Amino acid sequence: MPKTASPLTDRGVINTKKRDKEYKLFDGGGLFLLVTPSGGKLWRLKYRYEGKERMLALGSYPAISLADARQRREDARKLLANGIDPGAVKKAQKQAQTEETETFEVIAREWHAKFTPTWTPGHALKLLRALERDVFPWAGNTSVKDLKAPELLAILRRIESRGVTETAKRVRGLVGQVMRYSVATGRAERDPSGDLRGALPTPPERHYAALTDPAEVADLLRAIDGYKGGLIVKSAMQLAPLVFVRPGELRHAEWAEIDLEEAVWQIPAEKMKTRQAHIVPLSNQAVAILREIYPVTGNGKYVFPSIRSTARPMSENTINVTLRTLGYDNERMTGHGFRAMARTILDEVLQVRPELIEAQLAHAVRDPLGRAYNRTHHLPERKQMMQKWSDYLDGLKQGAVALPFRAAQG
Repeated sequence: MPKTASPLTDRGVINTKKRDKEYKLFDGGGLFLLVTPSGGKLWRLKYRYEGKERMLALGSYPAISLADARQRREDARKLLANGIDPGAVKKAQKQAQTEETETFEVIAREWHAKFTPTWTPGHALKLLRALERDVFPWAGNTSVKDLKAPELLAILRRIESRGVTETAKRVRGLVGQVMRYSVATGRAERDPSGDLRGALPTPPERHYAALTDPAEVADLLRAIDGYKGGLIVKSAMQLAPLVFVRPGELRHAEWAEIDLEEAVWQIPAEKMKTRQAHIVPLSNQAVAILREIYPVTGNGKYVFPSIRSTARPMSENTINVTLRTLGYDNERMTGHGFRAMARTILDEVLQVRPELIEAQLAHAVRDPLGRAYNRTHHLPERKQMMQKWSDYLDGLKQGAVALPFRAAQG
């Protein structure tokens, strides 16, 4: 077995002596202290990015203490977890200190690295990929002081020519965020993206396909119960309409977040689109589904693991692919559509108060004083709502008469 290095100590670093040749003292996680023949003590981090081994200089001791070096190691790990090379970030930050190299790409990468901890890993990667694909090749070397509206419009027109007007508008907003950061940090005088409002056609409004007619919902629920695939996928499909969380939140569900005795699922803030922790009350039917699958996946991390590796969650395409298998294409129903289904029927059929529905959907609901609701707001009422919703869906499957929509009532 490979030897495991003991972590360094402050006393050990202080007492380190120089030798005729440089040598390394390892702390773990790729962090080591390089001691030079002249007595210099240099912190270095060895890591791998895109399959290649790389080295990052973290500063010298004693200016950078052992605790500081460990913190920089953790910061680098977070960047790597989000698909970002910490060496490239450091280079961009260093270049940004010089006015002559304050290019859009340098500032954009600095902005991205600064705000990455506030985003989900998937969102952070999506933003970086959009910049690398659609902006950096044409404006990456342009100084943020010199980036003007016509240049930006040419970039957006290029995206629009691919037939993705919606993407062009998103990129305009993304460039605007970078430019406003440039203004705030004194590297640019203004944000030119605001000059392009109205310069692009408004894309047609997109809605996730969803079934909202109770009779059609009943057919879907019966089709899910009759699914002949594996238990993990079937259980995820059965749970999806009962909890109506976002598809990414469902597939990343962990057993450590779920209390079957208390019938509650607590989703941590870092997994939520709103970056606020969220509570999902579990109905009796939801608990029964989770108890059935627990003997299969309960020894692992994820409730719905990948079929290839229990260390990863279910694929993001699994729910939609299964819906297509059941005869529901993306024009009729999607995994995200379970949210619209619940929102519409809870409001129009079961006549649940809108603020309860919005709170359970984890939307940015605010009270009359403009304060955001916290995760426990209306929790007792939301528990009743979730049980009422599950009972209603059971009734649909069993052929109960569906209540009429409010709009159809006399």
